[in-house]
Amino acid sequence: MSLSRAQPHSSGNIVLPLLALALGTFMLGLTEFSMMPMLPLIAQSFNVATDRAGEAISAYALGVVVGAPLLMVLTPKLKRRTALVLYAFLIFLFNGLSAYSQSFSQLILFRFLSGLPHGAYFGTALLFGAKLAPEGRSTLFMSRVFFGLTIATIIGVPVATLMAQILSWRLCLMVVALIGIIACGLLRKVLPDIQVSQGSLRQELGVLKDPLIWPIVGIGVIGFGGVFCIYTYLANTILNVTHVSGYFISLAMVLFGIGSTTGNWLFGQPHDRFAGRVTGMALVYGVLVALAYVKVAQYPILLLVVVFLLGACLGLTTVIQSMLMQVAKGGHEVIGALLQCAFNMANAIGPFAGSVVFTYHHPANQTGYVAALLFVGGFVMWLLSGIQRRQYAHKYIDTSR
Repeated sequence: MSLSRAQPHSSGNIVLPLLALALGTFMLGLTEFSMMPMLPLIAQSFNVATDRAGEAISAYALGVVVGAPLLMVLTPKLKRRTALVLYAFLIFLFNGLSAYSQSFSQLILFRFLSGLPHGAYFGTALLFGAKLAPEGRSTLFMSRVFFGLTIATIIGVPVATLMAQILSWRLCLMVVALIGIIACGLLRKVLPDIQVSQGSLRQELGVLKDPLIWPIVGIGVIGFGGVFCIYTYLANTILNVTHVSGYFISLAMVLFGIGSTTGNWLFGQPHDRFAGRVTGMALVYGVLVALAYVKVAQYPILLLVVVFLLGACLGLTTVIQSMLMQVAKGGHEVIGALLQCAFNMANAIGPFAGSVVFTYHHPANQTGYVAALLFVGGFVMWLLSGIQRRQYAHKYIDTSR
């Protein structure tokens, strides 16, 4: 589903749509990441083991992977504003049902359903942001839409965690539902009414046959796994390696969020044509940060610095999105949703790979070595992507002569 670029907008006309779109990504960041620190409370509520409570996270990630292509298939001809309002409404509905779950099985079901609109919303919202951008600045505008998620990691998740501990984890999910219904109204009011292209669904999904996009998706699946490999077991490192009190975990989470916001802003600044080069440098940067994490884990202040630097790696999302939009011929909304699937696959791969450290009874900070390998894997996919694009360019030149 491709959108033609909008005519130039005044800054005032652009700010409100970007804020509305970012409110949706804030809502998604809150509903995805706040569940992690609430797992012990959920386990206690339903009298299940903590490791089984983790199924609530897996169920959401599975919902994202299933829901992105499903909603693309079911809503191909909806105007994009209408589609975004629909996705926000589904987030409101399923998070509200999650808050009223009467059994652990119900919670798993509703968490799965809550994940369904995640990828579709992100793909459509990022494409909307790119459409609002002037020529050559789509990466910057997509990063502004993504700001909502990074702000969620700074403010939303710590506040939700505190709210869950003092009041109830159910209240947190109700707050997410409330934000969802507010987002519905704002999106309906401030977004321009854009019609998708008239291409058939088969044509839109045909972008998935393009071999150029898959190495770039692989960067997200493998490279982002390095971030989640460390993030998932950060609390274990803080408690068992750094040997400081639990409050330090909340502080580290806040700094991770600040880092992700900073990285999102920095990675969004370069012109679109530099997106590939920036991605390669960022992956090398991720390797160095992961190795530094192993070395500084015993020093609280240095550890916080490295956690901040690790958070900056999340800024890669909009750069990779820009790379995909440059190589794909149409189907931009489909590949936007596909990138969110990749992001959530990384959320599963990273913790699984990091668990090897605990299987062999190594200290938690050594997940940094595993994360470094995942970043290297992302870099290999980046190299493969560059080779394929060069081969395609030479082939195109030869056949056009």
